[in-house]
Amino acid sequence: MSQQWHLDGKYSLFAAIGFCGSLTTMSGLALESNTFLEHNHYGAFAINLLANVGLSIAALIGGKSLMNAIINN
Repeated sequence: MSQQWHLDGKYSLFAAIGFCGSLTTMSGLALESNTFLEHNHYGAFAINLLANVGLSIAALIGGKSLMNAIINN
């Protein structure tokens, strides 16, 4: 990937760590959600799913807003 995109070595390491981190985060969400469903904890499943997705979107919006504020100043 770093050769195809002509990335410096330090950026390719950053991309690899970010990619692996996203996979473990999604795996953790899926495993925990499945555990709630297996134990018939539907309320906890719904809260877990909504909180993870909602907070992720909120963090994305907050990060984009912060970046826009930094760039525009």
